[in-house]
Amino acid sequence: MTLTYRKRRSFEAGHARKFLLMLDESTEFESALYYAAARVVRSSGTILMLYVIEPQDFQHWAGVRQVQIEEETLKARALFRLAKRKLNLVGFENIPCEELIREGLRSEEMMKTIAEDEDVSILVLGASTDPKGPGPLVSTLATGSVAGSFPIPITMVPGNLAFDDIIALA
Repeated sequence: MTLTYRKRRSFEAGHARKFLLMLDESTEFESALYYAAARVVRSSGTILMLYVIEPQDFQHWAGVRQVQIEEETLKARALFRLAKRKLNLVGFENIPCEELIREGLRSEEMMKTIAEDEDVSILVLGASTDPKGPGPLVSTLATGSVAGSFPIPITMVPGNLAFDDIIALA
């Protein structure tokens, strides 16, 4: 699959910078969320939260797949609400947020989102503190062949930072 990336227009009239976050249930997502919110406050823009419904290995029946999509969509909406509640609890009540749900592989859908939305200008990821590694997406982007040719800057927020440290660094 070859993607054509659009020119970033986040600083042109009528456009605003978007901070892309990959929404999931990990604890490091919260670090990325707070960092992006603080950046929005300091430099304006919007948070774009992307939730990807990944295909299941066993899909012999279309009805089963449809039920899985419906369940994952409900889960995504709940996670969007939770993320916004977390922002409100720490004083980020008026942060503009967009929600996007896509189906496919996480890395592919992330790249498609960046290719299609010319306002996405920074990918913000939280890095796990797990001894096994920072997480599959962070590992791939930091060490894989895509790292040097990624179309936008990537900000990786260490999962062990305290809230005050995240805000100070943003």
